[in-house]
Amino acid sequence: MNIYTIYAELNEGVDPRDFRNGCGAFLDSLPMCKAWRITRMKLGFRSRDIGEWRIDMEFETMQDLDDAMTRTLTNKDTVTKHVGFNKYVDMDSIDHFLYRDYPDEV
Repeated sequence: MNIYTIYAELNEGVDPRDFRNGCGAFLDSLPMCKAWRITRMKLGFRSRDIGEWRIDMEFETMQDLDDAMTRTLTNKDTVTKHVGFNKYVDMDSIDHFLYRDYPDEV
């Protein structure tokens, strides 16, 4: 699996439930995303300056991830949901990571 991870802080005044629901609607609109989860840092406990919120999206192949990104940019419904998601997070706080299961399947 290829796991695309985002860490972010919410914009001031954003209700965490609204963020979760908006993000969930966006992720549910991506059929190539096999699984996703949203987690929140517990009690602010961290050893580095990363966002309080983490979003993990699982894709079987890199092509699935690329297709999800293309769909986000070209599908009006998906773009609307992604823009809706963006309004909740502080864009300056976003960190992106791409992980994979190890060892890779050949």
